[in-house]
Amino acid sequence: MHEWQYRKTVLALCTLALFVTVFGRLALSPVVPDIATEFHTSNTLIGGALTGMWFTYALTQFPSGILADRFGDRRLILASVGGTGLSALLIAFAPTFGVFVLGVVVLGAVAGLHYSVATALITRIYDGIGTAIGIHNSGAPLAGLLAPVVVSGIAVRFGWRPAVALGTLVALPITALIVAGIRSSEPRQPDEPMRDQVDRDKIVEMLTRPTVVFTGIIAIIVEFSWQGLASFLPAFFVQYHGYSQTLAGTLFAAYFVVQGVLQTGVGVVADRLGRDVAIVSCMVFSIAGIGLLLRGSNIEEIALGIGLLGLGMSWGAAVFPRFMDRIDEGERGFGFGLFRTVYMVVAATGSVALGFLADQYGWVISLGFLVVLLVLVCGLLAVNSLFSLDY
Repeated sequence: MHEWQYRKTVLALCTLALFVTVFGRLALSPVVPDIATEFHTSNTLIGGALTGMWFTYALTQFPSGILADRFGDRRLILASVGGTGLSALLIAFAPTFGVFVLGVVVLGAVAGLHYSVATALITRIYDGIGTAIGIHNSGAPLAGLLAPVVVSGIAVRFGWRPAVALGTLVALPITALIVAGIRSSEPRQPDEPMRDQVDRDKIVEMLTRPTVVFTGIIAIIVEFSWQGLASFLPAFFVQYHGYSQTLAGTLFAAYFVVQGVLQTGVGVVADRLGRDVAIVSCMVFSIAGIGLLLRGSNIEEIALGIGLLGLGMSWGAAVFPRFMDRIDEGERGFGFGLFRTVYMVVAATGSVALGFLADQYGWVISLGFLVVLLVLVCGLLAVNSLFSLDY
């Protein structure tokens, strides 16, 4: 195989691998009401399980690169994709809620092994890394489009367990393709103890910089909101508006499609008008979207609300560059992996918090709490600008 063909093969397989890991996680959200009914449990406890999934997903972001240096990129990508498939099978056959929680937590951990490793692999074999990474990232919105619709349709006809097991069926052929298509390479640091690759002083220094802390607070708030919505938006449509599972799954898919399509536009605004202008705009769109979802009396208003919320939750194209602007170029590889792990670990509580508030106080209070948080982000950025704090 010629080298240019191999590069394209690796890029295609990494994109499919990302599709699998996102599909496995998103397959759970459309069937939350069914899971609650079967296990006689609450949104709070299911939210706790999903928080565990996001927590372990975040926790493996930073060390995945170190593990790849020790064991090789191909092994880590295979472990992520194959592990996602096995975890989906464990969840689908869970006899008790405790086993279900275990499967969900394991799913998060193995899914989190992929992104950083695959991105690093792509940057080593491609010169035009921007386009290559963009293609790789397209695996996520593709999963966001297909998973809710397909899973909802299967769940309606056959139940939630076969629907979740789709993650295994999706993972199996992709695992085989990765085995055949990505070359086995020598680990870059096979003998160096992993603890020696972690500089504690550098970690502490990075995490205590005022500019990093400020951007980190913003990232935690918006990721907290994103994860809560990703976990419970279909359940909100079913329980609050009385929509069918199929319609709820379709609206959930539309939410992800809007994010995938419009995220580039948010990035353009961030480059031309400034990161903070783009972030505040995203917060305003998100608040307007939540308002429409709560008061909407017809499908047209709900669709508009989904569009505004999807646009607002495309904040990553502004928040991530804001962080990169505030660290040195040589720190970006180490710094971004560390930043991503820390803010995602803290924000993982979004699922359990939203589920608890929905159980105790209803969906208006639950989503209203997110509105308060998004307003807080606008306030932080306004104070930073007004007083020229330069955080």
